[in-house]
Amino acid sequence: MTATTTSHASTSTSNHTALVRPDGGPCRVLVVDDEASLSELLSMALRYEGCEVRSAGDGAGALRAARGFRPDVVVLDVMLPDMDGLAVLGQLRREIPQVPVLFLTAKDSVEDRIAGLTAYVTKPFSLEEVVARLRGLVRRSGAAQAARGGSVLTVGDLRLDEDSHEVVRDGREVHLTATEFELLRYLMRNPRRVLSKAQILDRVWSYDFGGQANVVELYISYLRRKLESGLGLPSMIHTRRGAGYLIKPAE
Repeated sequence: MTATTTSHASTSTSNHTALVRPDGGPCRVLVVDDEASLSELLSMALRYEGCEVRSAGDGAGALRAARGFRPDVVVLDVMLPDMDGLAVLGQLRREIPQVPVLFLTAKDSVEDRIAGLTAYVTKPFSLEEVVARLRGLVRRSGAAQAARGGSVLTVGDLRLDEDSHEVVRDGREVHLTATEFELLRYLMRNPRRVLSKAQILDRVWSYDFGGQANVVELYISYLRRKLESGLGLPSMIHTRRGAGYLIKPAE
């Protein structure tokens, strides 16, 4: 069993409201994993959350189920018997653009290989963690739908194109990983606003619980190196000790 919580399936979710779509309807979740016991456990926990659930044991089955079920979010094992989970994601997105995907993985380096409305949990995981990540993905998906049509974010001499994923500062293109891009986008959508580590974890990594706040510090340092010191330009991302981080035009 790769989920660390089994007895909590009927109790850990009772303190939460149902996992619903942005319009208030029940969330449709497609669970894709070749381990039948794990798939059954996840499906049971998600139904307890008020979700409509379908399951599949391989990539081909997932694609067939998705065509008829039209899920709002997909829980997808990276390692499937017939194809790689990332290949399944590509085909899913061609049929259901922007469908959010939560990857189940034994690896801890998949986060920067995937972009858009995606998140991941590393096995073994708890049911609470899966539900928390799904809440974050569904929330982000609703926000993305509300803003669909694309936009360009600008803060000072920094420009971020949400459609092309191009980032330019002082006329120079900056290459970011998927996670760095999501973090920068969140900061730039809230210029001059102090964002706490908890808020950033929730929006960028989809943590709804006490996550590892040091990952925020790490990725802030990556952004500073690429956007500031690496270009020899003044600081834009600032730390407010005990409060969080903000971005504003360089002075």
